[in-house]
Amino acid sequence: MKAVELAKAYSPKDFEDRIYQMWTDNGTFGPQKEGAEHFSVVMPPPNVTGILHMGHALNNNLQDIIVRYQRMKGLNTLWVPGTDHAGIATQNVVERQLAKEGLRRQDIGREKFLERTWLVKDKHHGIITSQLRKMGCSCDWEHERFTMDEGLSKAVREAFVTLYERGLIYKGKYLVNYCPKCGTALANDEVEHELTPGKFYDIHYPYADGSGFITVATTRPETLFGDVAVAVNPDDERYKGLVGKKLRLPLTDREIPIIADAFVGMDFGSGMVKITPAHDPNDWACGKRHGLDAINLLNPDGTLNENVPEKYRGMSCEEARKLVVEDLDKAGLLVKITPHDHEVGHCYRCHTVVEPYLSEQWFVSMRGMADKALKAWKDGDIQFYPKRWENTYTHWMETIGDWCISRQLWWGHRIPVWYCQDCGKMSVSRTDLTECPNCHSKNIEQDKDVLDTWFSSWLWPFSTLGWPDKTKGLETFFPTQTLVSAYDIIFFWISRMIMASEEFMGKAPFKDIVITGLVRDKQGRKMSKSLGNGIDPLEVIDLYGADAMKFTLCYLAAQGQDVQVDMDSFKMGSRFANKIWNATRYLLMNLEGRNLVTITEDKLDTMDKWIYGRLNTAIRTIDEAMKGYHFNEAAQAVYSFFWNDYCDWYIESAKQKMLHGSEEERDIAVSILMDLLEKSMRLLHPFLSYVTEEIYSKLPNNKGLLILQSFPEVEKFETEEATSQVESLQEAIRLVRGVRSQLGIAPEKKIHVVIRTDADYKNKEIFVKEKSLMAAFMGAGELAIDLDESIDISKAFPAAGLGFEAFVFVREAIDVEAEIAKLEKEIAKATADLEKTNKKLSNEQFVANAAPAAVEKEKAKKAEFEDRIQKSTEHIALLKTL
Repeated sequence: MKAVELAKAYSPKDFEDRIYQMWTDNGTFGPQKEGAEHFSVVMPPPNVTGILHMGHALNNNLQDIIVRYQRMKGLNTLWVPGTDHAGIATQNVVERQLAKEGLRRQDIGREKFLERTWLVKDKHHGIITSQLRKMGCSCDWEHERFTMDEGLSKAVREAFVTLYERGLIYKGKYLVNYCPKCGTALANDEVEHELTPGKFYDIHYPYADGSGFITVATTRPETLFGDVAVAVNPDDERYKGLVGKKLRLPLTDREIPIIADAFVGMDFGSGMVKITPAHDPNDWACGKRHGLDAINLLNPDGTLNENVPEKYRGMSCEEARKLVVEDLDKAGLLVKITPHDHEVGHCYRCHTVVEPYLSEQWFVSMRGMADKALKAWKDGDIQFYPKRWENTYTHWMETIGDWCISRQLWWGHRIPVWYCQDCGKMSVSRTDLTECPNCHSKNIEQDKDVLDTWFSSWLWPFSTLGWPDKTKGLETFFPTQTLVSAYDIIFFWISRMIMASEEFMGKAPFKDIVITGLVRDKQGRKMSKSLGNGIDPLEVIDLYGADAMKFTLCYLAAQGQDVQVDMDSFKMGSRFANKIWNATRYLLMNLEGRNLVTITEDKLDTMDKWIYGRLNTAIRTIDEAMKGYHFNEAAQAVYSFFWNDYCDWYIESAKQKMLHGSEEERDIAVSILMDLLEKSMRLLHPFLSYVTEEIYSKLPNNKGLLILQSFPEVEKFETEEATSQVESLQEAIRLVRGVRSQLGIAPEKKIHVVIRTDADYKNKEIFVKEKSLMAAFMGAGELAIDLDESIDISKAFPAAGLGFEAFVFVREAIDVEAEIAKLEKEIAKATADLEKTNKKLSNEQFVANAAPAAVEKEKAKKAEFEDRIQKSTEHIALLKTL
């Protein structure tokens, strides 16, 4: 057999793109095992508004590990990729582009605007898919979907019309969250509440009969023009005689009543609350109870409308507030202004303050669907990893409100409703209408609004497989098995997918819900543009390779915890990939003249049986970790087996056979090394896909493309006896290495070692049998296994193991007295340095006036000097015992 030349240096740029092309050319990402048990995953679709960030890298790499693992386990796998049209976000991108040109969307019209939006979609879709390919994601591109493609548009229509027919979609005039900048309604979960500095304005509301006034406090005096009442608690003794009395609304000539309602808190402020039904959710509910009008004060752009006095019309709320306060003060109605921090809702996309807004919108009735989704969890149809997220899920399902699904946007799925301008009939249809079904008039108009983005993505697990048509893909791959997602969209997306799937398919869309942590910087901060601490996945790949990024993220992805990284973190994955490369290169270089032979148990020695046992342990650990989605534990098992067991112990031990064994022994040694290397590549492949595929193609015992090979299974060669014996051998070697390190004996210095065992020590024979191997690992020029205790060990340094002792003749390796003298000098210097540092830190002026970083630096130096003194003192004490 000829030696195989592997490039001297690990350089992922040389092969990653080539290998990905090879995988796609050979159709390896699609389902391979027709008739076998299926395993399907839908990719959470990234928004077509930008590029993928490190959170996407974590999510998609973990999905890729799962899919590759299950593919190698023999399951018929399908990973569906796709992107989301992201209504508000994408429209905002285009509107910002137009703003730079001095234009608004209304200036170019709906059709031209949508043309420009599709161009943005196409551009970012190309970037996103190229990033996913660069990462090595083995998703089936033949099954790629987009939330506004033809098939998903059909699914959205079907869902809307079906829910309407079931009485679960309705239209009505309600108070909704409204973003003036985006110009659209928002669902409750699209509003982010933040504690914001504000003010309380105490205002006099005079009695209509001129007999006095009451005082009302508000944070929004500009909304008083929409007041229709002032409410007090019916149990509030202070105001029982006032209920029914009329008030003169400040700055107007309108009268409003004082009413009683139990929602008013008697201990909050004056216990009197202005009721503005069109601009506050609580007031809206109160107004409904009392049959009060709701006066809308806002235009769609957030400015004040014709329902306010003329001088305030066209102003923003903030501008109007200033003027209203001035006018109240001039009228002698402003009592006082006090600072007040309160929760204010902001748009989740553009961060504009959200206004409660009275408008006609479409809603989905959610209670019944939420009950089905709760039942799915109670019945064990879905399971969260980690389990604690079930509490979040159940809380949201139990407290759910109806979902406002209409958006005043142009980009999205237009609501499939038509209004006849002649007979006034409204028609809901699965297909586009050209005439009124009632009177056959051609004078019909489609609803101008579009559906909430989530209305298409809540159908994702089954619409991507062909629903509402009964396709083979839907029959084969639904329900899916695993969803990997972030915790911030449990309600936005995950819970809605479960509700939609239970409603339309009669079952949960997936079994396992794996919730990842956030990717944060090393200081624990969320990565963001404003902080400038984000990491571009493509930069990581360019510097270290896709495998390094993937393995590092997996290694750090402890279940239920956030992942903290900086650019240097990925050196760990790079070092591991480099180790795999270099170890393989060494082995392939030594194939010259060797023959691969069949491995049978009778040809295995103790070390061979041990390494197969370690491989078995790694396989079992990975299988168990993957079953529970403990990615970090799987990655650690892979790392530990290949680097520690295979490279550090087994390859080193096999070198002895290669150097000193017979021709037959060398062939057996090479055959076992190649067998283990081939199995190792299969073991490692889900976690480091590129480098393992490249190496596998060079192995003399490869079986084709690695991506299509099976995951290794537990070997029969393992024995408990071999495991026990090698563990004893390792313990002895570690003890001696520990002595070398403790006493500062240079690695190249050969030492003299004697090992004694207890009379009944069961593993003494391994010491005798593997004496030369132990000596090589210990760096011992002379190693004696003193079973009859005939060697004088009185001048040796002892180290006790379990059932044996190792004795190292230290004085033969180092000059003890010179070492003590050197350490004493080091202690003297460190002591002097410590005194200087202590003097600085005891100086109150220095501590008070120096920069905090300078003080911390001195404290760190103090700790370092103290540690150095302590260790050197302990070292001297140890040397003096010799």
